[in-house]
Formats: sequence, C-alpha cells, structure tokens
Amino acid sequence: MDAPALVTTDLTVGGMTCAACVRRVEKKLARLEGVTATVNLATESARVVHPADVSPEQLVTAVEQAGYTAALPEPPKPRSEGRGARPEPEPEDATRRDRERLLITALLSVPVLVLSMVPAWQFRNWQWLCFVLAAPVAVWSAWPFHIRALRGLRHSTATMDTLVALGVAASFGWSAYALFLGGAGEPGMTMPFSLLPEVSDGMAHVYLEAAVGVPLFVLTGRYLEARARHGTGAALRSLAELAAKEVAVRDDGGTERFVPIEELAVGHVFVVRPGERVATDGQVAEGSSAVDLSLVTGESEPVEVQPGSPVTGGAVNAGGLLLVRATAVGADTQLARITRLVTEAQAGKAKAQRLADSVAGVFVPVVLALAVTVLGFWLGAGADPQAAVTACVAVLVVACPCALGLATPTALMAATGRGAQLGVLVKGPQALEGLQHLDMVVLDKTGTLTSGHMSVARVTAVPGGLGRDEVLRLAGAVEQGSEHPLGRAVTSYATRAGQGKRLPGVSDFAATAGRGVRGQVEGRLVEVIAPDCELPADLADALPMAEAAAHTPVLVRVDGEAEALIEVGDVVRPGSYRAVDRLRRLGVQPVLATGDREASARAVASALGIEDVHARCAPEDKADLVRELREQGYRVAVVGDGVNDAAALAGADLGIAMGGGTDAAIGAADVTLVRGDIETLADAVRLARRTLGTIRANLLWAFGYNVITVPLAMVGLLNPMVAAAAMSVSSVLVVANSLRLRAWQPSAVRTPSARAARKSTARGGVL
Repeated sequence: MDAPALVTTDLTVGGMTCAACVRRVEKKLARLEGVTATVNLATESARVVHPADVSPEQLVTAVEQAGYTAALPEPPKPRSEGRGARPEPEPEDATRRDRERLLITALLSVPVLVLSMVPAWQFRNWQWLCFVLAAPVAVWSAWPFHIRALRGLRHSTATMDTLVALGVAASFGWSAYALFLGGAGEPGMTMPFSLLPEVSDGMAHVYLEAAVGVPLFVLTGRYLEARARHGTGAALRSLAELAAKEVAVRDDGGTERFVPIEELAVGHVFVVRPGERVATDGQVAEGSSAVDLSLVTGESEPVEVQPGSPVTGGAVNAGGLLLVRATAVGADTQLARITRLVTEAQAGKAKAQRLADSVAGVFVPVVLALAVTVLGFWLGAGADPQAAVTACVAVLVVACPCALGLATPTALMAATGRGAQLGVLVKGPQALEGLQHLDMVVLDKTGTLTSGHMSVARVTAVPGGLGRDEVLRLAGAVEQGSEHPLGRAVTSYATRAGQGKRLPGVSDFAATAGRGVRGQVEGRLVEVIAPDCELPADLADALPMAEAAAHTPVLVRVDGEAEALIEVGDVVRPGSYRAVDRLRRLGVQPVLATGDREASARAVASALGIEDVHARCAPEDKADLVRELREQGYRVAVVGDGVNDAAALAGADLGIAMGGGTDAAIGAADVTLVRGDIETLADAVRLARRTLGTIRANLLWAFGYNVITVPLAMVGLLNPMVAAAAMSVSSVLVVANSLRLRAWQPSAVRTPSARAARKSTARGGVL
C-alpha cells in the first residue's frame, strides 16, 4: 500500500514565550497521525509536514487546543491601480501596546524601587504609597503573564509565564499580608534594603520591590529581546523589499502602461530606467547599461549588460535605459528562490537546539517542583516564613527557559540573512553543521573551477602564408555558421582581433560531427578541422605544446593548404586560485573530479595546486568516488553546476551548487553559491563555523545561567528582584550575541595563489 502523500504547511503561532511553549506546540501537533512539526520561537512560526488528508484547519485547531493562537499565512493583498501605489503598512498595534505597557509599568515601579532600596527616603506611611503603586503593576502590568499562565493551567501545562505569574502573585500576596496582618503597615515603619534576603526582626518585611521589579524587568527584557529578534530578520526583510511593486510594460506599438507586478507575465517587455530596480528575471531586449547586483547576489562590481544578456529581478539599473523581456515571474524568479531558501533555513533546528527544546519541555515542571520543595524544606526546618517565601519566589523568577529557546533560531536568522547578502544560501542548520565539519571537497572542473566558456589561447600561423590576421578573419567567417563552443570561441576572437569589423559571409556551409566545418568565404574554400592530417613543420611542432597545455587544437586550411593552428581552451576562474588556497588553509582537502580529458584535468589541477585528480568521470563514477571517500571516513562535500553532478551532490555529506548551474544541481544541493564564484565556498565554511560557535556559546550561557542561579536562589542567596533582572538579561544577552553575526565579514587576505591568478589573467588565463 502506498504511503499517503505529504504536504508542508506554514503556520504563524502566537503566544509562545519560551522553549517550553515550543515543545508544547510540537508535541500537540505530533499527536495528529502522520504529522511532524518544527516550531521556531524567534520567528513565531511552525513548519508542519502532514498527510494531505489532514487539513490546515485541523493544524490550527491543534495549536489552539495547546493554548496558543495560530493562523495560516495570508495571501498577498491586491494593490491599488496606478503609478506609485503601495501596500498599506502592516499594523503595529501589538508593538505599540507593549511599549505603552512597559512605560506605564516603569512610571509606577520606579518610585517603589527607589523607596524600597533607599531607607533614608522612607517617609511616614511610605509603604502604603508603594502598595498603591504596586497594585496595578502586579495586576494590570503582569496581566499577560497571568492570562497565559491560566491558559496553560487549563491545558495542564506550565511555561515561563507560569513562573513569572506565580512569582509576582507570591511577592505581592506576602507584602499584602505583611502590611495588613504582619505589622509592616504601622506608621513610621522603615525597612533596610539588602541584595540578600534577611530574617525578620519580629515584623514581616514587604517585598513590593520584587512585586514590581519582576514585571518591570521581564517586560523590559522581552521588549528589548523582540527588537533584537526583529534585527536578526533584517536581511530577509531587505530581500523582500527588493521586489518591485509595479512595472512599466511596453507593448508592440511602443505604448507604456503601469501594471501591478502580479499582472506581469513571461514574454512581456518592460522598461527599466536608470536608478530603478529590475522588476523580474529577464533578458535585455534593447539598450545597454551596468546593473548593480550587490543586494541580490552579493556581487560587489556592477555587471555590464547588452541585448541578449540575462538580468536578475531586484538588480538596480545604474546606467542607461533598458527594455527587458520577462523570462520568469513570481515564485520562479531568482529573488523568490533566494527568499524561500533563507526562510526555510531559518525554520530548521540544529542538533544542539533539539536537545535544548527537549530539556525545556520538562524544565518548568521541574522548577515548580523545586520551588515547592524549597518552601517546604525551609518551613519544615523551622526557618522564618518570610525567608522561606523569599527563597521560593526567587527560584520561580530566576529560572529562564527563554534563553534556551532563542539560542539557535536567532543565530540562524542572523547567519542565513548575512549569508544571503554575501551570496551564500544554505537550506538549514544541518547544512551549516555539515559545512563546519568538512575535511574534503570534490570539485567539478568545467563551470566550477573554470568558467565553462571556451576562448582562443594561441594562434600559430605558417610562415610565408596568408598571415595570422587574414587566417583568423577567414576562420571566424566560416565558424559563424557553427553552434559548437569551439566555433563560437574562434568567431568571437576573430571579431575582437578585427577590432569589431564585420566578418565576411559564408556559403555552402557544412559541418561534420567530430571533424569540423567548411564553407566558401570570398570565393575560397575554408576548412576549420581536427588536425589529423600531415602538418607543416611549424604547426607539427606546435601540436604537442597544445596538447601538453590541455588546449584543443584546430587546423585552418584555405583552398586545401594548411595555414594555421588555433588552440582553444577553457578559462580558469580567477577566484579558483584563492578558493583552493583558502580551503586548504581551513583544513579542507580539494579533489578534482571531471568528465574532461586527462590532460585538461591535470593542467587545471597543476595550476591550482590540486594533487588528487580523477578524469573521464561519468556521473556514476563521481557518485562512486564520493561513496568511497565517505566509507574511508571523510566528511565530503561536492561542488558542481550541471545535471551530471546531481547524483554526486545528493550522495555527499554536503552538496554545494554554483548559482549559475542547472536547476537539477541546485535542487540536489544543500548550499548554493549564488554568484557562481567558487571563492565564496571558503567564506561559507568560515561563516558556518562562526555560526555554530555562536550557537554553542548561546546554549552554554543559557544552561550555565540556570545551573548557577537556581541553586543560589534555593539556598536563599538571591533577592527576587535581582533574580528577575538576571533572568531578563540572560535572554537579551543571547539575542545580542547572535546579532553580532550580522556584521560578520569575509576574509580579504591576498595569498600567493591570488597573485598567480592575476598573472594567469594577464596572460589570457586559458588552460
């Protein structure tokens, strides 16, 4: 029986405040048959994989039954017609309400904190003023905590809000008892302040500073945390903002009209004026200019485009007027794919975070049990009830699973966004973990280490013949009828050598597979063929040199006479020299595996300093090589750009695709180098190592904080107000540490290999 088809649904989940909430939602969704879910606290979202017979509405209901809110993503709203139309700004009511609640809480709490902490300022009946100010804080300011705690109670679950609500209620309740029944309400009463709880001297102390301090510090921490989390997603929002809102479409008659971007279709010709963004992926139909791709692919230098050149949606036109024919729209554009990959990456979880979420699932119940145990122990040991309650409240307040839940997602958000800005896209935390642990990378040659474009490396003409320039002109003319890469290379080189002069026409053109081409040019029979016949001495001497350099030689004959030998080769990318050198410095061993000839492979490997070379590799041979290396214990990545690389990419520990490669290669890969620049691979490895280091530091802090502070609170060495401040600071520190990834910069160190690249480029850069 066939397994049911699985679909993926994204939900927006509200009301989550800590890792315990995350665990609760995941478990509730998993109770539905065949459903698995990954919930992200930082993005307040859930990615759910479920059978097709489980409806999205059932998923929403399951989340709501867990005590949280859920909604399906809203479809994009239609934009109003007319130039300059923009979508309405999204409401910020929740942010504004949180800010107002925090400001009012601060105005009410600060006098209470000052009077409680400075005995010299405690005037007659000061405690009653503090009680009046603290009451709205304990009730209204802490109301969100109380509501979520009660909601959790209805669903037999406990979260961070449960701990905060109990801490506030206990502090305020004890203070009310002390004022009304414990003698603390007497006029003229003063109370010393200490960071450590003290035993009362016959009169119950008030802890109103804890009753207001806990809501104040927690609200402040969550507000700052929310703003910082907003910052970690800045890169993704900047990608979304690159999308055009409307576009000027030009019809066959030359008339322009502005239409919403949703109405643009493949084949439409649209106008891109200087300074405007390209509305969607397309091909230049008319005009020439330079386009800035820095915000899309991380390419720092503007790229020159002309008729026939591809352009990417979101790029900025930095020069003249362009007419572009749309080749992809909507979700099929490169910008949409980049945004989708970044979003998917941020929805995942690293192994360490899955462990943290498991711990958080039982953390709050354990803390509640500890608090009750501490209260019972102190009372049973004959301690002062005030000290017992204080220790209990401190245990409730100081525990912080929030930091556990934020440790990984905030770092992933910042890192994947920064990676997208630099032209590196990762599919998720598993890809980051794979990048971190690499020790071998299998590199394809054509299109990866080399440009994949053939170029003329050298022309050797027969002395006393027609001459180099004339032979090139005739060879370029006859090759105009060829679609072979060798032919296009010869024609392009001949055009440049003739300083742009038009090449003569060709008649009676004929191409023979594996042999070459021939045709009549200006009354002469011109042949550009494989050199498999007897050659003049000068050309015979040049032939071994061509083969040693891994060039492909072609012979030019005019009216049956050999006139020249043209050598054609592939161009090594300048960044390949630096990339191989930097990978080796990072401890990653490069291996070259190509379907090309042995001589070509050896020439490229020699130039780049790669010792392990595998030539004439069929797709299955590459996959077998990867499997053998993995069996030997290596953690292997494969870098490729073609359909022939897809099997090896899928079989490796980590598949890395060049951005300019085929959809099959990109689909099988875990990482995509958007710019198609192999040098960014070393940047990707360094960024992954920095990200995983940041996640480990976050989790170490989150676990270490609780390991230290909870025992201090249990033995009565932590004031509840100080505990509240420490708890809030822990979450803010975790997010702030993740935010540092937004400023991460790739290495700009020049190496001897970089100098070799410049020398090779100066010589023509052809192998």
